[in-house]
Amino acid sequence: MPRTDAPGTDVAVVDLTGVSVRYGPAGQPVTALEGVDLRIRAGEFVVLVGPSGCGKTSLLRVVAGFERPAAGTALVRGAVPRPGAAAGVVFQQPRLFPWRTVGGNLGFALGRLGVPRAERADRIAELLDRVGLPGTADRRTWELSGGQQQRVALARALAAEPGLLLMDEPFAALDALTRERLQEEVRTLAGRLGTTVLFVTHSAEEAVLLGSRVLVMAADPGRVVAELPIGLDRSPDTDVSALRASPEFARLRGRLTRTMRG
Repeated sequence: MPRTDAPGTDVAVVDLTGVSVRYGPAGQPVTALEGVDLRIRAGEFVVLVGPSGCGKTSLLRVVAGFERPAAGTALVRGAVPRPGAAAGVVFQQPRLFPWRTVGGNLGFALGRLGVPRAERADRIAELLDRVGLPGTADRRTWELSGGQQQRVALARALAAEPGLLLMDEPFAALDALTRERLQEEVRTLAGRLGTTVLFVTHSAEEAVLLGSRVLVMAADPGRVVAELPIGLDRSPDTDVSALRASPEFARLRGRLTRTMRG
């Protein structure tokens, strides 16, 4: 039976209606999000951009099931999201266990998912191949570069074969060259796997490169103020270097930058 959330269908993988998030005491709450509506279809790569404090991470946490809305409804595949079940999550920092090897980190995740021990070595090798780190299962995490550690974090998120991947500024701490390389690899990987992605960034260039649709957020309170569809070629075999240098890429980046500045 075909997946109802397969790419190309009009099924809402993520469906938020009137979502508000508040922190702090009831008498003096801080409103992180107010009245956010968001519908993400299968296979979309949706990027959230905006200034610090506009609620991008809070919105991501609602979709992941880490936060419950103070008002409104949040559904992932028609159900209230629960941590670990709603999606694979990649954070700003890799958050790996430093006392475990690369394979040990992935094996731990696979064990939590109920994968039999006898099958884990093959799955670990497959995951590392997928993120471009073959043969690294026996290495310690502290022996890896920052970019390599983020690849391991991505492999861990992919271990559950999620149809939805949530990424919270995963490349912000990396050098420019590593960041560009991982941007291209995530873009290609999402296209090949047909994964639905919700990605947070401050960068207009990153948003245009990765997104099939970009949502611009503003603060006080956090809300979506603009939407920009990105019509760039998203096939997995796209020459991303040529895409970055294209006039259309420059036009979209400029338009998004102007929108973000208000």
